[in-house]
Amino acid sequence: MTPSPNSLVSLAHAADLPRLFDVWHLSVRATHDFLADSDIAFLMPFVRDELARVTAERLLHVLRADDGVAYAFLCVEHAKIEMLFVHPDQRGSGAGRALVRHAIAALGATAVDVNEHNTQAHGFYLHQGFIGESRSERDPFGKPFPILHLKLAENG
Repeated sequence: MTPSPNSLVSLAHAADLPRLFDVWHLSVRATHDFLADSDIAFLMPFVRDELARVTAERLLHVLRADDGVAYAFLCVEHAKIEMLFVHPDQRGSGAGRALVRHAIAALGATAVDVNEHNTQAHGFYLHQGFIGESRSERDPFGKPFPILHLKLAENG
């Protein structure tokens, strides 16, 4: 899988869903080392449903390799980045940065939540111009994974 040097963000299609789920799963395995296998298994049906919903509502944006296969995706709802995942083979390629820039410039994103234990993602968003706003002790499922709520800095 070779990323296109001129990768443009496009909308996901229903046919992309199995691949996008794989991107999510592999990305989480590579970056969320604080989650146990049981935590990931718990999330899987929710992620499948959410990917299908946001694809049907045309809210899921992807980057594709030259062969058309998606390797990164983004969802923005209500000015908040709700999902951003990059295939582990493409980490460090600029895909995440390109998607965040698209989220801000084209989709009006001004906020993002990140797991406190995912220090790489937290640092990434800080480098993209986000700053801390608040913190929740638990994730949206009530599990003890603190969430950092970030907002785009005024000069971001």
